[in-house]
Amino acid sequence: MNIKKHIPNAITCCNLFCGCLAIIQAFEGNLVNAAYLVSLALIFDFFDGFAARMLRVASPIGKDLDSLADMVTFGVVPGLVMFQLHKFSLLNYVERLHGDEMPSYFIVLKYSAFIITIFSAVRLAKFNNDIRQTDSFIGVPTPAVAIFILSIAFVLSKQYYGVSDHEGCAGGGTYAKLLNLIADPHALFVISVILSVLLVSEIPLFALKFKFFGWRGNRVRYTFLALSLLLIGTLQFVGIPLIIILYILMSVITNFYMKRRTV
Repeated sequence: MNIKKHIPNAITCCNLFCGCLAIIQAFEGNLVNAAYLVSLALIFDFFDGFAARMLRVASPIGKDLDSLADMVTFGVVPGLVMFQLHKFSLLNYVERLHGDEMPSYFIVLKYSAFIITIFSAVRLAKFNNDIRQTDSFIGVPTPAVAIFILSIAFVLSKQYYGVSDHEGCAGGGTYAKLLNLIADPHALFVISVILSVLLVSEIPLFALKFKFFGWRGNRVRYTFLALSLLLIGTLQFVGIPLIIILYILMSVITNFYMKRRTV
């Protein structure tokens, strides 16, 4: 029995297991714990492909298994987390902004969270059948969207700001205003739509897969990682959604620059 060929798939299964645990945490309303589990799954997702390349045991089954695991961890989990954020926003809307008055369509609006899950499935299906996406991405990858959504859970977390739910919504501080801005059903709906469109867009994005570790050929990746560490170091969890925006902007600028060089 060749154990070596099963190592990448075992790492992928660790990704899937973290996704299953994250679903449980999200159902129970522990969105911060779900975010930690997805972050751990992201590490496994990086190293399964890395291990497959290093051990030279890449296979079609491994590719399909990776997509199935990603569908759970980076498709189902962010949709469920966004659904829970909608529930929080409705509570905030009723209790702190408009009393007992709430538009009836808000009840339906929370289910819009799962368009993220649907478009994630479309994104992964396209990725598996798009020969253009071997060394780069076309459209925003599902892990990036998942990280963005789960970072919102961190921003809205009372554990991060050290205040109670009511203090966070009613207070007049900067963080409280940020909570009220993000914790709005309309804002969450717009975020869901934008992220879903980005998943299946035709925007070329660089991949963070290192075939070698030299500066030449990896300058964009190293620059992105350095700026990401700077944002995390200065803004902590608030810097996470900015990292995703930075990733998209750097990809667009790099692609534009490369096109101009070839003209």
